[in-house]
Amino acid sequence: MMGRGDGPGAGAAGGPSRHVPVLLAEVGTALDAKRGGVFIDGTFGAGGYTRAILDAHPQNKVIAIDRDPDAIAGGAALAAKYKKRLMLVPGRFGDLDDIAREQEFDAVDGVVLDIGVSSMQLDQAERGFSFRNEGPLDMRMEQSGPSAADLVNEASEAELADIFYHYGEERRARAVARAVIEARRRQPFETTRQLADLVASLIRQEPSGIHPATRVFQGLRIAVNDELGELARALHAAERILKPGGRLVVVTFHSLEDRIVKQFFASRTGRAPTGSRHLPTAAAPEPTFDAITRGPIAPSEQEMARNPRARSAKLRAGARTDTPPQEPLSAITMLAELPQTAEKRGGRR
Repeated sequence: MMGRGDGPGAGAAGGPSRHVPVLLAEVGTALDAKRGGVFIDGTFGAGGYTRAILDAHPQNKVIAIDRDPDAIAGGAALAAKYKKRLMLVPGRFGDLDDIAREQEFDAVDGVVLDIGVSSMQLDQAERGFSFRNEGPLDMRMEQSGPSAADLVNEASEAELADIFYHYGEERRARAVARAVIEARRRQPFETTRQLADLVASLIRQEPSGIHPATRVFQGLRIAVNDELGELARALHAAERILKPGGRLVVVTFHSLEDRIVKQFFASRTGRAPTGSRHLPTAAAPEPTFDAITRGPIAPSEQEMARNPRARSAKLRAGARTDTPPQEPLSAITMLAELPQTAEKRGGRR
């Protein structure tokens, strides 16, 4: 997808910007689309990665997925241009293996995921993702289901504090949650400005720092759209649908996403810790991925100058081995959940 990132350091909720694909050259190298094949772009957006994949080889085909109806509608011209080579599908990338099979592909050569909110969504005030412009407190990527306003007006103080702290990484989460509860007793939250002003009254903005509401908005957006849960499901879905040698490339924009991707690849490439040296060593499963990147790839200084929203991006990639897919990693699933939810499922974060 395009120039994503709404978290700390991303400069994400500012004014309009060009929809520039982040780490485009690096994604192309890691995906190795020039070899030809069938690829999944799990976060279509404005089609930046999809177009590059289709142009990399005349026989390439792309299954492009997006949960945002606006993105699907906006891709109609691109789908018409590439005709049978581009299959544009509304849906969630956590279901990418099922979607590929519905398109009659039992295995694919590559999967690319660009995680988070898109520049297009941020720049449309009526979508309610940005605190810079007055708009409804919405944040729904699919434009259906419970909105951010529903969550802010109905969730308990404890749940809101968890969302702001664990998903938003906001240190003053409990104070913000308490203030939200008090404010909504007088008047329900309906607009982005209402919430942004409340947070700004509690948290002082440091010189040259991010807006005080950045982390609170990030936490709400992740919760409303179950973004981390979708990411965890997508990683396992890619493992199931990639053929041997197929590439998985993931671009993230904040530490929560990157931690999930990093731990997934560490486990599936056999680089994860094996446990205590005082306990018997269990047989390690055969790796399902070979590492393409040994550490995260970051944008160049030139790219960050051209596209400030790229500056927090990290790319990680792996190539599928011929080992059968394993059961989903419970540790990855728990990383995507709030602590109370993980505890109810019998796990610990």
